[in-house]
Amino acid sequence: MTKVSANTIYIRKKLKRTIMKNLQNIGLTFIFLTSIILVISCTKSNAATTKKEVESAIKIAQKQTMNLFVTHGHCSTPFTGNVTDLNIDIPVRLDFGNPLENMKISFDLDPNSFMVCKGEDVTQKIKTPGLFINEKNEKITFRTTQVFTMGIDWYQVNGIMSIKGIEKEVQLLVTGIRNPNETKTHLLILQGQVNLLDWGIDYDLIVNGESLDVPTKMLHLNMTIKIS
Repeated sequence: MTKVSANTIYIRKKLKRTIMKNLQNIGLTFIFLTSIILVISCTKSNAATTKKEVESAIKIAQKQTMNLFVTHGHCSTPFTGNVTDLNIDIPVRLDFGNPLENMKISFDLDPNSFMVCKGEDVTQKIKTPGLFINEKNEKITFRTTQVFTMGIDWYQVNGIMSIKGIEKEVQLLVTGIRNPNETKTHLLILQGQVNLLDWGIDYDLIVNGESLDVPTKMLHLNMTIKIS
């Protein structure tokens, strides 16, 4: 029987260890590449799903009516107006948090559509030039800048309101209505009040020619919005 030298045995063991090490490296490389492929695939899938869900969450309503009234001195004047270009952007949530905390609201309110239920005479007063209507017939607009969650389905919506082309920061409140077993809001109630003096609007002075000694001339607004 031929004797195997110690050097040959050493070479064989070294070769065996090298082969085993290479096989291990190949296995680890395969696992690593497979993991990367899976991560990329999941990321693309999630990104596509999120994009689709956000885009499908945009709601647009037309021919909406807003209820308003102005407090001036000892009385109030209620009236309505037509809202155009009402946009409600509500990204879909994948958890059970407040569904509207990332919403954005924008709308245009046409002062030329204002109508007082008491009659045409009072309607003409609310349409007095210089009150809400300027020479350019600019609409009253609102654009959301920030939303704060105040409670369950209750939100403070900060934004920029423009009256006669003058922009001011305002705060509105929005309440979301949904059934107890639902996660999606089907109705919004938007309400708030702004001081017309912030826009330099003195209702009594413009309409009646005499300013009353009151600290505020408030415009209150309320609108119910159905989310389709």
